[in-house]
Amino acid sequence: MPNWSGIVASPAVEDTVWLAYFPELEILIPSAQLQARVRALGEQIARDYAECPPLLVGVLKGSLVFLADLMRAIPLPVSYDFVAISSYGTATESTGQVRLLKDLDSPIHGRDVLIVEDIYDTGLTLSYLLELLRERAPASLRVCTLLSKPARHQVTIPIAYCGFEIPDRFVVGYGLDYAERYRNLPFIAVLNTQAAQ
Repeated sequence: MPNWSGIVASPAVEDTVWLAYFPELEILIPSAQLQARVRALGEQIARDYAECPPLLVGVLKGSLVFLADLMRAIPLPVSYDFVAISSYGTATESTGQVRLLKDLDSPIHGRDVLIVEDIYDTGLTLSYLLELLRERAPASLRVCTLLSKPARHQVTIPIAYCGFEIPDRFVVGYGLDYAERYRNLPFIAVLNTQAAQ
């Protein structure tokens, strides 16, 4: 997994155009680097699940963009479902109180399940979800996260697939938000929350 070195590949012109509208942002992972890594994850998942295409379980709302691109990078007959879990509200840090807002639409007993998450932050949300789904006896249960923030981990969770390890900065874009804004950005950016208010 790419470890964040602090060196940013030059953003594409298309990325920098966005910054004219969002001066409070600093690009951390440009869109081209992001898409290349998602394709690589898709190829790895396809190899690992060649004999048993998984059910992808997206964690709403943050994983939606990542899940959409990831499943199109997996040349297998995968299916997908969603759960919605809250631990942030409108804040920039997890409240630590996890609530299930939307459950899966179909049973997972005996199925190979791959949780698709936007970010492994404290691990409280993932830990809650893994415990909930393990009780339903899937054949296998693994985690794919786009981002991991090791400095914030409170719970150690085995991650099968990780896009990037990032520093302890509040990030938005590519599905991640601040008060429901910035989800549509094609890159991952650091947000200056004072400038955003």
